[in-house]
Amino acid sequence: MKISVTILFSFGILLAEQNGVEGSPNWLSVLPPLVAIILALVTRETLVSLFAGIWIGVTILKANLIDGFLTTLDTYLVGSLADTSHASIILFTLGFGGMIGVISANGGMRGIVDIAVRHAKTRRQGQITTVFMGVIIFFDDYANTLLVGNMMRPLTDKLRISREKLSYLVDSTAAPVASLAVISTWSIFQMSLLNGPYEQFGVIENPYITFIRSIPYSFYCLLTLVFILMNTISRREYGPMYKAERRTVLTGAVMQPGANPMTDTSQIDSDDHYGKSSHWTNAIIPIIGVVFIAMLGLFVTGKRALETGVTPSIRNIIGGADSYAALMWGSYSAGIIAIIITVSKRLLSLNKAVNAWLNGARSMLLGCTVLVLAWTLGKVSEDLGTAQFLVEISSNFLTPQILPAVIFLTAAAISFSTGTSWATMSILVPIVMPMAMQLIQGTPDEIVASPIFVSTFAAILSGAVLGDHCSPISDTTILSSTASGSDHIDHVRTQLPYALTVGIIALFVGYLFIGFGGNLSISIILGISLSFAVLMIFGKPIRRDMKT
Repeated sequence: MKISVTILFSFGILLAEQNGVEGSPNWLSVLPPLVAIILALVTRETLVSLFAGIWIGVTILKANLIDGFLTTLDTYLVGSLADTSHASIILFTLGFGGMIGVISANGGMRGIVDIAVRHAKTRRQGQITTVFMGVIIFFDDYANTLLVGNMMRPLTDKLRISREKLSYLVDSTAAPVASLAVISTWSIFQMSLLNGPYEQFGVIENPYITFIRSIPYSFYCLLTLVFILMNTISRREYGPMYKAERRTVLTGAVMQPGANPMTDTSQIDSDDHYGKSSHWTNAIIPIIGVVFIAMLGLFVTGKRALETGVTPSIRNIIGGADSYAALMWGSYSAGIIAIIITVSKRLLSLNKAVNAWLNGARSMLLGCTVLVLAWTLGKVSEDLGTAQFLVEISSNFLTPQILPAVIFLTAAAISFSTGTSWATMSILVPIVMPMAMQLIQGTPDEIVASPIFVSTFAAILSGAVLGDHCSPISDTTILSSTASGSDHIDHVRTQLPYALTVGIIALFVGYLFIGFGGNLSISIILGISLSFAVLMIFGKPIRRDMKT
């Protein structure tokens, strides 16, 4: 294996040195993310694999190995850290980790677990509770991931639910829920992408109406939520997830031997760190504080951004909000609230409370490092024109009938290669939707109301989430591993078969079926039925009383 990995990396470097991307993007533009993903899956060394992909990409751009290495360090990595939104996400993640550290140390988190165990006494109930929590925190995927993963981890550990399964549940109720929510940071962003194409073709319909219409056509997101409910209720697993769950049920080991978790939970999950169990409100008040202050921050920043004369509607306010600032306000304010509660109730001294905050923040450092490398690889892919190359390939054979299906696959490929669903949407919507306007017959307002147009728009959104779920370099996938304390590659390997299952079903009975004139209701019924059939045919039951 080591020899094959060395050969792969050396081959990539050789190609990078001898070939550059001149003029329009070519096949070399997909080499960096491809090498990074293959290396990560083979070696299980995420940091090394991501850096290798970045180095190869910059070497392609510079056509020089040494210059590529130096530019990787002083330009691309520094640029990722200097990006305001990236810095905000890192600070939010560290602040959230700090808050978790405090409410774990003051015993409040154990208090929540003690209460939860009374109502969620079985593995099934624990998983359903996790899914329920993921659906409730609908307004932002980052807040959803970090909150649900960290809060549910002690409970799922106690109920013998593997970290791989927890991270799958967390990941699958983050982006899909935020993408489908009528009002969220995702929905406002998604519909705002239609403004340009609508102005270009003189469409009268409000983009928000188009977004609402697209929700039933977001087959991957909808079927993912259906699939995880069936999965948790039936207690049936297949593929690597079955092995992970069987291991945890039989041995109590929530991770496989030799796993390298994205979060060092030895400090914040240990008995010494928890101390005695305290009242559950010592944890739930800061947690509610995160949600409330973040939502208040969305309102405040959105209100400030409104131009004079603009109607202060919910859509306009959230559309102009600075979600990164709001999330930071929420995490750090909640950390301060947690420290105040802890010290005022004499659960810990001020010095110990601050050290607990630092321990919690420190536990997130590996995840933050991987995030920086993933963002850097995404920037390299952008400069290489990876997305443009994939779009050019797919646009040569489009017809209205296959448009939704092809765009779904293209969005998934771009998101998988770049590790970002938002960038995928930003690239495809301005390109694909005008293309759809030209392919579909009718007036502009008739076209945007047609099932093919609406399903094509939904295909971009759903395909981006599918690629995001499958990619080891995706920020939300990384954060799901971080919040759940899971080995990142184990999370990707166990989630991949489930994501691909739903993706294939969404492609055939969703976008292809609709493209050739199928009925939406029948499409959804078929999708649900096939999801159930896959679980029943390939899934094996996981029970607490199963034998070796």
